[in-house]
Amino acid sequence: MTASEVRLADLLAAISVATDLGMGQQPEKAIRACLLATELARAMRLPDDDVRDVYLTTLLRHLGCTATAHEETYLFGGDELASRPIAERTDFGKPAEAIKMLLSTGRGSGLDRPRHLARAILGGKKGGERVVLALCEVASHLAERLALGAGVATALYQVMERWDGKGGPDGLKGEDIALPARVAEVATQAIIFDRLGGPEAALAVVARRAGGWFDPAVAAAFSTHGAAMLSRIAAADAWQAVLDTEPEPVRTIGPMKLDHALRTFADMVDLKSPYTIGHSSGVAEIAERAARSIGMSDADATGVRRAALLHDLGRTGVSNAIWDKPGPLSTSEWESVRLHAYHTERIASRSSTLAPLGLIAGMHHERQDGSGYHRGASGAQIPVAAKILAAADAFQAMTQERPHRPARSGAEVARLLEADASFDADCARAVIAAAGQSVAVRPARPAGLSEREIDVVRLLARGLSNREIAARLFISPRTAEHHVQHIYTKIGAATRASAALFAMEHDLMGPGAK
Repeated sequence: MTASEVRLADLLAAISVATDLGMGQQPEKAIRACLLATELARAMRLPDDDVRDVYLTTLLRHLGCTATAHEETYLFGGDELASRPIAERTDFGKPAEAIKMLLSTGRGSGLDRPRHLARAILGGKKGGERVVLALCEVASHLAERLALGAGVATALYQVMERWDGKGGPDGLKGEDIALPARVAEVATQAIIFDRLGGPEAALAVVARRAGGWFDPAVAAAFSTHGAAMLSRIAAADAWQAVLDTEPEPVRTIGPMKLDHALRTFADMVDLKSPYTIGHSSGVAEIAERAARSIGMSDADATGVRRAALLHDLGRTGVSNAIWDKPGPLSTSEWESVRLHAYHTERIASRSSTLAPLGLIAGMHHERQDGSGYHRGASGAQIPVAAKILAAADAFQAMTQERPHRPARSGAEVARLLEADASFDADCARAVIAAAGQSVAVRPARPAGLSEREIDVVRLLARGLSNREIAARLFISPRTAEHHVQHIYTKIGAATRASAALFAMEHDLMGPGAK
């Protein structure tokens, strides 16, 4: 490995911590599942290529977790980070378990409770199918962007299928399901139940679900070796162990692929809410320009851009019930919001490559006067790179619509930012100038989309319904529906989440978008 190369597994393990938070699970749950799955694959004497695919599939089992957080919050109500751990361990092949899960989660109390339960139950099957499709579609596409191989992309698309054919998104059955997906599911559930009730609970649930949810052969391997494997994993430093366990040859990537990976992580995070589509990449573009304009070296400006791509990783650990709330936040909700910067820094700190970037990324809400978070740093305590990032984040956020306010114009935001003494004056001016240059950039027409279809895909990405798109663009709902279907055909997608991911990949969500 050369000095400019970084280890891919080191990056992916850090991202798995972000997806753990996004699933309401404890950090390192995915890492421990990866360790178990890889040991199982080796105990089953799988070919080396399959072992590698098992390793990556299990580590990134929830790579698509941000794709449906917004929809889940609406459909099922309440805090998706509270409901997801219950849903993840529920056997939806058994109606009694599925109904119990619906009744035990969700928002509403008193007179509101029946209304929210009715929405969840009525929308349950069809809504659940849409959620599964989006989760799998997005995870697979992100794996393709990370160039993890066709085997991993396929396995991530199929990871919610079941041996008995009662899963999704395609209802595959038995050995039609990719083997890495089958191993990943057993290992993931075993780790969940091991934490809840120890090795005995894990062994019992895998045995009970063999032949239904789980591949009987994988379940049998776990029955034979699982207790010893769980004991070894419990005693290990999970982070170091997952790096040591990576199948040979260890994979590294150079600077260009690192930038591409960070952009992929940024888009994954921004997908969490329709209101943040394209936010991180927009901040990165503005921040890098501003950094260069004040004389930063190429290396330092690149560091600013990379930190900007990572700055909102911690958003995965805060519920969409908060991010998408249309009214004022309560004191406790604000405390959760303030934690997202801390989560960003802690996620990045796990990786030797990302840790230096995380120090800057985690300070994107610090302010000159000490009024920011999570450290409450002020003045010279805040590095110049973090001051630029803070101003760029604020500029980009204010020019985007939020659930509690409309988007502001670039000119209005420039006035507000320049007048705000909590930002470094020189950095704020550099950001304003850099943002002014970016406003003139117009997106190309990817996938043969027309200008009208680009307008539609922007609104679709933000979560608007066909009827809402029609009203915004002064067209009929039927015309809007035709546009949406044509867009899905052209871009090879089937869900809003994938359309949003496409829009971010092709920079369709920048300043000036309708």
